[in-house]
Parts: sequence; C-alpha cells; structure tokens
Amino acid sequence: MIETPSLVDQYCHGVLRTELGLGTFEAHLARTEGPPAPGTTLFDTQTGFAVRRWCPPLLGLEPHCPPARYLARRRELGVLEAGRRLLRGSGVTTFLVDTGLPGDLTGPGEMASTGAADAHEIVRLELLAEQVADTSGTVESFLANLAESVHGAAANAVAFTSVAGGRHGLALAPEPPGPGEVRGAAGRWLADRRVGGALSDPVLLRHLLWIAVASGLPLQLHAGLGEPGLRIDRTDPVLLTDFARATAGLGTDLVLLHGYPYHRHAAHLAGVFPHVYADLGAALVRTGARAAAVLAEILELAPFGKLLFSSGAHGLPELHVVGARLFREALTRVLGTWVAEGAWSPTDAQRVAGLIAAGNARRVYGVQ
Repeated sequence: MIETPSLVDQYCHGVLRTELGLGTFEAHLARTEGPPAPGTTLFDTQTGFAVRRWCPPLLGLEPHCPPARYLARRRELGVLEAGRRLLRGSGVTTFLVDTGLPGDLTGPGEMASTGAADAHEIVRLELLAEQVADTSGTVESFLANLAESVHGAAANAVAFTSVAGGRHGLALAPEPPGPGEVRGAAGRWLADRRVGGALSDPVLLRHLLWIAVASGLPLQLHAGLGEPGLRIDRTDPVLLTDFARATAGLGTDLVLLHGYPYHRHAAHLAGVFPHVYADLGAALVRTGARAAAVLAEILELAPFGKLLFSSGAHGLPELHVVGARLFREALTRVLGTWVAEGAWSPTDAQRVAGLIAAGNARRVYGVQ
C-alpha cells in the first residue's frame, strides 16, 4: 500500500461562503458556456461522478447517492459545517491559495482554519497589475507602482501565478521587453482602459512575467484547459520552450499548471529544464475514473522530483476532496502495479509518492 499521509495542494482557490442551489452547484462541476444536454445534468461528467463517489461519506451518506439527496444533506448541515467536514476530509495538510479570482471566496486564513491545515497565498500577476492601474494616474506612476507592488507582494506570498496563456496565449516573445516598448504599451492600455479593465496586452504580460522572475519566487504559468471558450491550441505548454530557456539559471522556478490535454508536453519540459516543474491538478480532476491512466502518462517523461500534486479546486470544497482522493487512488494504483510487476521496489515507490504528494512542493515553495 502506498501511503501519502501529507499532501501539499500547490495550487487551489478558496471556497464559496454561500449556500448553493442545484444549478449553481452544477456550474462548478464542468467549465461550459451553456447548459448540459437535454435530460442530463453536469453531474453526468467524470468530475460529477467523482464528487458522488468521494464526498457523500464525509457528510454521512452512502457513496454514489443521488445529487438531490446529497445537496439536501449539504443544506441541512449548512455551508460552514459542510465545508469543514469536506476540507478536513480531503487530507490536505497545506493549501497554496491563488487569491486572484472574483467572488465570495475564502482566503488562505479561512482555508487554514476550516481545513485544520496550513495555508499560504499565491498572488495573481494580472490582477495585481489591474489593481495598480485603477489607482495610478500616469504611465510613470503605473510602472513605478507596479514594480513596488510586485516587490511588496513577494514579501508575503509563496509564489506568483500568471494567466497570460488565457489572456493572449503562451506564444509570447521570450525576452523581456525594452523600457520604451513597455512605456508605449502601458500608455495605450491606460488610455483605452476603464476601471477594472482586464490586462491582455502581450508586451505588458511579458513585462509582468519578467518582474516576477526577478523576484526569485516560483512563477506558475497556466497551460492547457482553462476558462470556457479558451483556444487551448494557444495554451500548449510547449509554446513556453523559449521562455524556459531564457529564464534558465536565473534562480526562479517555473511551474506549469494543469497542462491537460498537453500533460505529456509539460512533463517533457520538466525533464528538459532543471528549473521547470509540472503540475498534476486539473488533469486528474477532469478525468475522474481515468485519472490513473493520465498520471501514468505524466510519469512516463518527467523526473519524479519535478512533479507536484494540486487539486486546482475553485468554489466547491468537494473539488478539494476529489482532487486529493483521485490523486491518492491513482498514485496507489499506478505505483502499486509497478511494484507488483517487479519494475519498482516498494521502498522506491513510497519515496516517489512522498515527493509528488508533498516533498517537491515543500522544496520549491519553502513551506512545511
């Protein structure tokens, strides 16, 4: 039996503080631009089936109980008690929380207390830049305040994360933009922007990435599947090859988040570049009962010291549970099979499991 008593969830979000109806709950199970097929629900997905498998027992119900019964029990317990049982039932001992999404979501402090775990903040670069732009009157003040804000955030955060792939695509020029190029892009963006406007300018996105690289904190880069409607051909992590080469030797680790369905490409980059790591998160949550097959594919190429567990969970504490349970089950199945076949020793399998579950994240992010 492969044991992973400690789990560091190296990328997740907070959970909603509000009670949810069936439709709202379902909307968090699959990222879609519209309703499910007629006569079905979004529980009819790998993620939905995994929620029904792993979460009901934590709320005192049998596995695979009907969605309506599960949600009735959830309402009966109340959002706080249900969240407490679910987060603590996930077995995660440390949450690294991206606080850059809108909505009434819990922050790292609440995640720690509710989940009886440690928690640390990940700062989203694009949101930070947008907040600075809202309060900066000129190009000069914006650029100065931006550099100061990134520096200040680095004092308390464990990592920066970027959604440049979703905003523009990962095929950005790898080198840092020049000062004149940055000033020109900032001037155009600020002139056309309303308060709260999103940052998608490729020059400013590159500028943000390089400011983050200079901080020395790990930099997480979203790749693969993302928001509904995203052109995923623009988020293949292989498009980051030149950026990975340009940042080699600078002392900043790059973590390729999610990756699926390009998870083998992310694993390849983690094998090529010493400072590049690959994340397991959304790949396992999205694939549910097929998670072991996907994990085995990631383990084909990546050195085992370069892979990190995450749930990628957002909004529902159930997704934290599913991420952790699917990871543990998939890891036990894959490594256990290799041990049974004689390809691996039990000692080596246990050591690798500990690295992927927590040890690698503790080393990369400097957390306990």
